[in-house]
Amino acid sequence: MTEIRDVTHRYATEQRLESASLTPSTATIAGHPIHPMLIPFPIAFLSGVLVTDLTYIVGGDRFWADVSFWLLVAGIATAALAGVFGAIDTLSSARIRSLNIVRLHDAANLFVVSLAVISLLLRANDHAGGVEPWGVLLSAAIALMMFVSEWMGGELVYPHRVGVRTDRM
Repeated sequence: MTEIRDVTHRYATEQRLESASLTPSTATIAGHPIHPMLIPFPIAFLSGVLVTDLTYIVGGDRFWADVSFWLLVAGIATAALAGVFGAIDTLSSARIRSLNIVRLHDAANLFVVSLAVISLLLRANDHAGGVEPWGVLLSAAIALMMFVSEWMGGELVYPHRVGVRTDRM
C-alpha cells in the first residue's frame, strides 16, 4: 500500500512540476542564475559562526572568538550581495512577487542578517566577550532560521520553478 501511495505522490508531483510556469532568473551570467551561485557563501559563513562559537566555549582559545567575528563579517557581506541578486529576480517578475513564500523567504533572510548584525555589534569591542551567552544563542538562532529560509528557497526553485533555466528543458 505504501508503494502505491509513493508512486501516486510522485506522479502528482511530476504533474504539478510539468504544469507549473517556468520563471527564469533575470540576474544571470551566461544563462546561469547568480543568486543561487552566491547563497552557499553566507550559509557556510553564518553556520560556521555557531561551530566556532562552540569551539571557543569548549576550548577557551580566543582565536575561535576572532574567527567567529570575521565569519559574521563575511556572512553579512555575502548575504547582502546574494540579497541584491535575489531582489533583482523578485522585482523583475510579477509571477515571483505574487508567490507568498517569496515574502516569507525574504523576511526570514532579513531576520537572519539582522540577527547577524546584532551579534557582530555585541562582539565588536571584545570578540571573546560577545560569545557568551548572547553570541552563541544568536548563532544558534541564525543557523535555525537559515535552515527554514533556505528550505523556502528550495520550495521556490522546485515546486514553483523560480530561477529554472528554460533553455535546458
